[in-house]
Amino acid sequence: MQQVNIDEIKKQLEKKKIQFAIKRLFDIVFSLALLILLSPLFLILILWIKLDSEGEAIFKQTRIGKNGVPFTIYKFRTMVKNADKMFNKKVDKENLKSFVFQDKDDPRITRSGKFLRKTSLDELPQLINIIKGDMSLIGPRPEIQDIVNLYSDYDKIRLLVKPGVTGLAQVNGRGDLSLGETIEYDVKYVKNFSLWLDIKIFFKTFKVVLLKEGAY
Repeated sequence: MQQVNIDEIKKQLEKKKIQFAIKRLFDIVFSLALLILLSPLFLILILWIKLDSEGEAIFKQTRIGKNGVPFTIYKFRTMVKNADKMFNKKVDKENLKSFVFQDKDDPRITRSGKFLRKTSLDELPQLINIIKGDMSLIGPRPEIQDIVNLYSDYDKIRLLVKPGVTGLAQVNGRGDLSLGETIEYDVKYVKNFSLWLDIKIFFKTFKVVLLKEGAY
């Protein structure tokens, strides 16, 4: 693992204030436009999820954002009610880097959930998180507190920017990546942040979603 001076990275990010301001403006305009445009689809998906299985249509969970600040993330529910109580995987410092969250045949996923995950439509409610300022369109995916508690100083580099709906890891393997591989991509993104990199990730995301790469 490459040693990185976190303070130096912070200084580099500080020099890119204008790029982050432009990024934020795009996030707001794009998210608002998409929410308005897709509002009929939101209603259809909410109705389908409610009819398909018991539970709320919108899944809420506490995730960790920029600088370690917790926030509530929104997603369309893709699993059965109380799915978290059926989660048997354990993660600790020994298996953190090799840990893989997603199973191709997870029995907790509902019928509607399989479609939503394959098409990435389950992530649409995060447009609200973007408008609120919790997230950005592009950035590292936000993790739960239990995972962040196991981070090394190196891993915490991914917390120096706002989390995103899609990111460098998502267009380079997505659910097929181990947590260690995901962190490496996220650190690379933070170290090399630029609007041009965001643009490349933005357009590559369409290809990944269309081909359903790494989506389970």
